[in-house]
Amino acid sequence: MQIKIQARDFLMTHAIREHIERRLRYALSSCYRHIKRIMVRLSDINGPRSGDKRCHIEVIVPGQTLVVEDTKSDLYSAVNSASSRAGRSVGRWLRRRRDIKCIQAPAKRLLLEHNP
Repeated sequence: MQIKIQARDFLMTHAIREHIERRLRYALSSCYRHIKRIMVRLSDINGPRSGDKRCHIEVIVPGQTLVVEDTKSDLYSAVNSASSRAGRSVGRWLRRRRDIKCIQAPAKRLLLEHNP
């Protein structure tokens, strides 16, 4: 699982980078095999006075890109909630994918049985 992190309009510290990687690995640990790449963009929305921080996460899975974004006054809180939401989104994607395969498999079997 490749994680790429970009910070805009502020300095990225080693502690922030470690926190992001730790949270994403925890949130996405159950489905890491299906993830090709993760792109994280951190930004300070209104400059240093407002204190609003945005965490934008793109999770690239086969055939789709899942996007989650969260804005909070604290960067760590924004990362925590966005990574949790990303984990739930990937879990939903994986369940849908499995459901589609379960539906398609019996249909293929029926076609093969009726068309020898």
